[in-house]
Amino acid sequence: MTDVARRAGVSTMTVSNVINGRSQRVSEPTKRRVLATIAELGYQVNVTARNLRMGRTGAVGLAVPGFAPGYYGELADLLADRFADHGLRLAVERTGGSRSAELDALTAARLSGYDGFVLSVVAGDVADLDRLSVDTPVVLIGERAVPARFDHVLMDNVGGARQATELLIRTGARGIALLGGVSVAEETMQGLRTRGYRNAHEAAGTAVRDELIVSCGFGVRDGYAAVRGLVGRGVLFDAVFALTDSAAIGALRALAEAGRRVPEDVQVIGFDDLEDGRFTVPSLTTVEPGNAEMADTICALLVERIASRPASVPARVVMPEARLVERESTRRA
Repeated sequence: MTDVARRAGVSTMTVSNVINGRSQRVSEPTKRRVLATIAELGYQVNVTARNLRMGRTGAVGLAVPGFAPGYYGELADLLADRFADHGLRLAVERTGGSRSAELDALTAARLSGYDGFVLSVVAGDVADLDRLSVDTPVVLIGERAVPARFDHVLMDNVGGARQATELLIRTGARGIALLGGVSVAEETMQGLRTRGYRNAHEAAGTAVRDELIVSCGFGVRDGYAAVRGLVGRGVLFDAVFALTDSAAIGALRALAEAGRRVPEDVQVIGFDDLEDGRFTVPSLTTVEPGNAEMADTICALLVERIASRPASVPARVVMPEARLVERESTRRA
């Protein structure tokens, strides 16, 4: 800035006012002269130095179990756009769904590189997280119980799964395979979505067949293998509710190979409303859990905490009721 000021014949404060958007304090001719000098000298703001002066890194972190299935990639895209609007860049880490990796992500040494952090909790529990001493603003996402001192953002897993199952029952399905479900109640994503599946059956007076609750992962290969297994064992089913869109996409491939028409023979529905689901053949019916609203909430909470920490009352925010996006893989009621 000193070089620019000397060349333009103005003070360094005038240069600072121009480059920091305070040009209302500078006359138009002076502003044009400063901008011309900046272009001539190729001056660029030293963002690192600015952040050091402010005690900031200019970065926020996001730690997720993995980059597949596709949900976490799309979440990262949404958050990167929103944080960029606040002058923050997003760095993404992978925990592999490991308890130790999740806890390590929240250590002081790791958090020192960020102004704020978002962690998807899939393995850690309340006791683990409560032992941590965390000064950096942190927002936790996911369905596991977490200490009340953390901001926590959740989606409507039970309601979304109930709506998906109700749609299948309403359109004539009587044997609904649940890909990724669990046999015992638990406060996890798969446990809550299984609860919604069971609730819909109970409300319809339809019994749940245990052989249709298939324990599997949430990726494309997992959904493919799960449906291949059902077909290979001769299990009768006329619908598939996959707990993720990625698993549902794998299921579509397995059904095509088995000669089962979708939706005439077997209806298929997923959960997450991934972009890829619009382009499958047939296009995938899914549950939209409020992806944009969730990203908005996470960003707003973290930016607020970075600006004025700590929070007097941490937030626990559950997204509004999920909604169905009906496409070609299910029949019309």
